[in-house]
Amino acid sequence: MNTLGSEAEHIAAIYLQQKGLKLLTKNYQSRYGEIDLVMQDGKTLVFVEVRLRSNSGFGGAAMSITPAKQQKIIRTAEQYLQQHGSRSCRFDVILMSKPSEDVIEWIPNAFDAS
Repeated sequence: MNTLGSEAEHIAAIYLQQKGLKLLTKNYQSRYGEIDLVMQDGKTLVFVEVRLRSNSGFGGAAMSITPAKQQKIIRTAEQYLQQHGSRSCRFDVILMSKPSEDVIEWIPNAFDAS
């Protein structure tokens, strides 16, 4: 992973921890793909995709999470749940224009597994 991506994930983890979530793991990998952050929000497991945007509109990074990318994240999450026990979960997205806490957009329940 590149340095900017690692830095963005680190800042996203700190940001979400300040919002009350607990970090469980970073960069969880399966044969289907990778999940940037796995966190816990109360009794809910939260799978977080962190995206840096290269332009001034948030649409660029958000639009890069295609249905195919969502399916990879969902399948990876299913594997995580099989290994760690099934529980309620959601898929969040963190968008940043640069690795900095003052330019974070957090989208809870960005997509679902249906």
